[in-house]
Amino acid sequence: MDLWAKRIRAGFLALAASATAVSANGIAGDYLAARQASFLGDFASAAHYYERALAFDPGRAELLERAILAEMSLGNFGKAALLAERMAEAGNESQIAQMAALTTAVESESFANVIQSIDDKRGIGPLADGLVKAWAQLGAGDMSAALIEFDNVAKMPGLGPFASYHKALALASVGDFESAAAIFDEDEANGMASTRRGVMARAEVMSQLGRSEAAVAMLDENFGTDLDPALQQMRDALASGDKLAFSHVRTPKEGIAEVFYTLAGALSNEGSDELTLLYARMAEYLRPDHVDAILLAGDLLSDMGQYELAEQVFEEVPTDDPSRHAAVLGEAEALRDQDKTAQAIAVLETLAEQQPDLPVVHTTLGDIFRQEQRYEDAVTAYTKALSLYEQESERLWFLYYARAISYERQEKWEEAEADFRKALDLNPEQPQVLNYLGYSLVEQHRKLDEALNMIERAVAARPNSGYIVDSLGWVLYRLGRYEEAVPHMERAAELMPIDPVVNDHLGDAYWAVGREREAEFMWKRALSFVDWEDASAEADPERIKRKLAVGLDQVLAEEGAPPLQRAEVSD
Repeated sequence: MDLWAKRIRAGFLALAASATAVSANGIAGDYLAARQASFLGDFASAAHYYERALAFDPGRAELLERAILAEMSLGNFGKAALLAERMAEAGNESQIAQMAALTTAVESESFANVIQSIDDKRGIGPLADGLVKAWAQLGAGDMSAALIEFDNVAKMPGLGPFASYHKALALASVGDFESAAAIFDEDEANGMASTRRGVMARAEVMSQLGRSEAAVAMLDENFGTDLDPALQQMRDALASGDKLAFSHVRTPKEGIAEVFYTLAGALSNEGSDELTLLYARMAEYLRPDHVDAILLAGDLLSDMGQYELAEQVFEEVPTDDPSRHAAVLGEAEALRDQDKTAQAIAVLETLAEQQPDLPVVHTTLGDIFRQEQRYEDAVTAYTKALSLYEQESERLWFLYYARAISYERQEKWEEAEADFRKALDLNPEQPQVLNYLGYSLVEQHRKLDEALNMIERAVAARPNSGYIVDSLGWVLYRLGRYEEAVPHMERAAELMPIDPVVNDHLGDAYWAVGREREAEFMWKRALSFVDWEDASAEADPERIKRKLAVGLDQVLAEEGAPPLQRAEVSD
């Protein structure tokens, strides 16, 4: 993370950790409620209680800063800007307040004020300030100064791709498509130019230059044949010879919105959800039709546990927008996270009726049905998703794998094995498939040598996966190679010490090699970890209790299973 981002992040942490006591005229209760809401990420409640606290102490910097943060997180930049003004009037400096003030200045297209604020060191940070200033100079009518500023940003270590990308967008926004294309062509391998939005922007530029055929080839190279509705719409238009308008960034204000979205995207994998959310909200505020910013904000709010707020944000995507399906998928995920599974399924089924040709919708439905143990419905959904792909590719392995599990759970082994093997045809060394198929074969006492080979390959790929290491031990156990099985099962128990199945398996292996006291200890451990409301057939608590009472040999005899061929144990 860049230094400026760390400073803002540190500011957030300081706000969350501060324990300053405020106790005047009944303010303490509101303050504490606001702090608790902030800690929980409940921005609406935090904003409410900070507003009440400020009624008692209007000029307190700490309350103002916290209130600004809450309001910006909610997308209420008008309120945030008023609070920022109060801080400035009191002579209090705040990075958060400067973010609010700068964003509202951009929204009102007060570009001279934006430039002055940045020159006075009242901006956001090195990357943001340089790019924002460049776009503001364009907004003020000075294209030459804007280009110089973009070049200045490009000289900063690590910022070249960002600056080149935005310089190309700025040139395209004023109709200089040849210069924009030259930048894109030079920086084709750069990260920004190869993002989804970067590729789409470049395609629009190429279309304006009469290079639609090359633009189609570029889309195919980057995304293959599996296109989402927005990309498909773009490709169809290009293929038909239509000239696409440059819609990616049309004005300097939209350019600055794109700066904030760019920053949000760069931070999205840094674990800085609060800061990422602010930039996404800033982009959305400046450009309400920035669907990617809306979707990112919704996803972040959902990840932060603010499900109702996330649903509200997803609803901002217009019903006729080609990315509306992504918003509905986000809503469904938020509902699932609230254990509103029936509602999530209903939302997805409606979407499947409205857009029946989107594989991702049916795949998501299949995943929910499988998790809800509605395996027949899961098979139907996965089959529909697979039918929508024109070409098979390696990435379809998971669909076959998920459908195979759904078949296996219905005891339709012939269909399940066919899908497992199809998944391996597409991705031959996929450890999940190797392990599941190998383990299933072991449980059925079929093709044990092949099963051993599969699981050994899976362990080689994932040596620290407890489940897979346990599978290797279990297949060796099934083959009667008990001494070899024990170290693998011990390793699995180290990796997954509270898993009942792993502990139960290790107990059986210990019993098979004559370590009966250790076997009983492991069975007792397994029993202590069993979920009694959802006990797995592989860790059957009643069977474990029976083993503790009479031993594994007697249990096998009662079940009509072959006896163990125990290795001889020396005295």
